[in-house]
Amino acid sequence: MDANQYSRLIDKEIQNLPTYVYYYTQQPNLAVTTIYQYLTEYRRFFDWLRQTPADVEDPSKGNISNAKSNKDIELSTLEHLQSAQVQMFLKELSFKQNKQSTRDSKKTINRTINALRSLFHYLTVTADLKDGEPYFYRNVMLKIPLEKGVKESISYRNAKFSPMLYTGNKKHEWLEFIADKYENTLSKRALASFKFNKERDLAIIALLLGSGVRVSELVRLNLKDLNQRDRSILVIRKGNKKDAPLIADWAMPYIKAYLDIRQQRYNPEKSEQALFLTKYAGQAKRIATNTVERFVGKYSEAFPDGNRTTPHKLRHSLGTELYDESKDVMIVATQLGHTGISATDQYIQQTGVDKQRNELNRTE
Repeated sequence: MDANQYSRLIDKEIQNLPTYVYYYTQQPNLAVTTIYQYLTEYRRFFDWLRQTPADVEDPSKGNISNAKSNKDIELSTLEHLQSAQVQMFLKELSFKQNKQSTRDSKKTINRTINALRSLFHYLTVTADLKDGEPYFYRNVMLKIPLEKGVKESISYRNAKFSPMLYTGNKKHEWLEFIADKYENTLSKRALASFKFNKERDLAIIALLLGSGVRVSELVRLNLKDLNQRDRSILVIRKGNKKDAPLIADWAMPYIKAYLDIRQQRYNPEKSEQALFLTKYAGQAKRIATNTVERFVGKYSEAFPDGNRTTPHKLRHSLGTELYDESKDVMIVATQLGHTGISATDQYIQQTGVDKQRNELNRTE
């Protein structure tokens, strides 16, 4: 989804939540994706507050909140929440089936905890709407620890993620499959849509694999951000940090092929400067992240010699391949826009598998 779509969803959620949650969303440096995810967590938590007895041994005393709607939940309810009540809410999440007919994982529950921590920190520390004072001072979330996750060994992570990486000849064979053979798997109806977007999709996959940008950074690119001469792009990284990652030379022909047909095929308005476009209801507009995620998954699932993957795993593919070739963590960190080198550890671990295999075979 693009920022406009998220904004509409955020507005819809806010209409059914208290005013103090609206003020929470107005803080600077909150990404729209984070705001939307957190608002859905607050909706779920506030629903629970209105449905759960304050005293499980005597339900006649009423619920934790007797508000008629989530919008009417008072600050005093949050101020006087007991840690045992919050723990009961989290415990129910781990036992009850959600809309996907599964139970919330520890990772999902930690996201819920972090969302609530963020809101309570605002209400008890950051907010200054009451003559410079926060809404209240008692923060029950300080007593709620994160769930301890299941630890994974290096070899387990390598075995789990290696099939999703597209490096070396595998990436070129995949792109050739999309360009020359994928259409043979399609119906006549699906074929027309594929042919219309083929150059664009190939260019996007080549850019993900050839630069390591995040999909969120890719969809925000404008025409002026692409420097064909220097084979680089201007991106806004996390924390609004400006960066200029390079593009591998092999990826440039795919990008040029798309640029050659962009204007005539998509026919965008002059004001539409997005690099990558989609056609919707006859109008060209900026492509959305979920569109990219969908076709990356679709093309990789159809590839006979590969596994279903994601745009983020294509970023990992470049990181792994770049370290394998250079053995230089600073090159990897610079290309991927990491603020430190600790994030490159996963690529060092990934490329160590072949060495481990060679040493193992010497035990014959």
